[in-house]
Amino acid sequence: MKIFAPETRHSTKQHQRLFAAYELASTLVQVTAGLLFLVGSWLFFYKSWENTAIWLFVIGSLLFVIGPSLKLVRELHYALIGDLADLAERARS
Repeated sequence: MKIFAPETRHSTKQHQRLFAAYELASTLVQVTAGLLFLVGSWLFFYKSWENTAIWLFVIGSLLFVIGPSLKLVRELHYALIGDLADLAERARS
């Protein structure tokens, strides 16, 4: 099974459920990261909140790395499912 092949996401019901779950997780991570950056930017207007703003930027940056990583994990998950399905099919033959 190819990685990042668009047709993979709809090949089985299991693939469709995985696609939806990973997309939801990725979207939540990216929205949370964006909100942390927004709040962090606002907090920089106040000197007393500067350290908190810095930490919000650091956490937001980490989430911006995790978001795309979820897509890679999803594709590897698809590949694993495909390999297992192929092995099961060969075992039946």
